[in-house]
Amino acid sequence: MNIFYTFLFQPIFNLLVFLYNLVPGGDLGIAIILLTIIIKILLWPLMSSSLKSQKVMQELQPKLDALKAEHGTDKEALSKAMMKLYQDEKVNPLASCLPIIIQLPVLIALYNVLFQGFNAAALNQLYPFIHNPGTIHTLFLGFLDLGKANIGLAVLAGVLQFFQTRMLMQRQPPKQVAKKEGSQDESMLASMNKSMMYMMPIMTVLIGVKLPGGLTLYWVVVTVFSIAQQWWVFQEKEKGKKNA
Repeated sequence: MNIFYTFLFQPIFNLLVFLYNLVPGGDLGIAIILLTIIIKILLWPLMSSSLKSQKVMQELQPKLDALKAEHGTDKEALSKAMMKLYQDEKVNPLASCLPIIIQLPVLIALYNVLFQGFNAAALNQLYPFIHNPGTIHTLFLGFLDLGKANIGLAVLAGVLQFFQTRMLMQRQPPKQVAKKEGSQDESMLASMNKSMMYMMPIMTVLIGVKLPGGLTLYWVVVTVFSIAQQWWVFQEKEKGKKNA
């Protein structure tokens, strides 16, 4: 807990208050947006690497399907063949999970910051070189109270989550029409992916309506930034292919 407090909660809290002091008029929402952008920029190399891995995994799908058809129900042989394929292509199938794992503690830290509030006791946790504003107003643009749950922001987060997931799925290679042995697993995976495209946004909304508006705003900005980053990485990869 002390490690979490020292290396995540306190730095994020201090950076947020610093940005709040920096923003003319002291708008907490703009401070959260700036904080989100800074975090996403710091994680940009890791996220870009993850997106490239996802793209390569999608491009490898036809080869993976061929391996499933070749080895059928021999799970051990299939596993070895898939590991060899990943090694030959120099791709880590777990790479896409790493950014999520890293962002989760940041999300928890920000939740604690907003849940705790910005009372006098909380502001005593500021570093000596961070100005104590005395009072932090939780209004965004003069009317959205980020200290309370906001249905509008939750719905917006869910809609953006849908478009982000759909954007990734549209990048997948077309499925082969011919039915082969082991295609049931493939169909099940495709069905699960399609279900996730709808379930994740719904879950985002259901969770978002119970969270402080500031945290939902953070998630909205994260998703917008992620959509832009996905587009950029995929465009750069396509350009690289054309120039190769």
